[in-house]
Amino acid sequence: MKIYHVEGMTCQHCVHAVKEAVEALPDVQEANVDLKTGTLKITGSVNENELKKTIEEEGYTLS
Repeated sequence: MKIYHVEGMTCQHCVHAVKEAVEALPDVQEANVDLKTGTLKITGSVNENELKKTIEEEGYTLS
């Protein structure tokens, strides 16, 4: 499991958008997003460049 920080999420809609977008990436088995901590936990493997691009396309920042 890898843990990332996502900036810019303000509501449950944001959480849902990030979760759906990340889970659509190849080899991602599950994504858990926590609004309170701003964290994204990914089970499976992920290309970090592709992940960053996906998060940015949703309007958020991956750090």
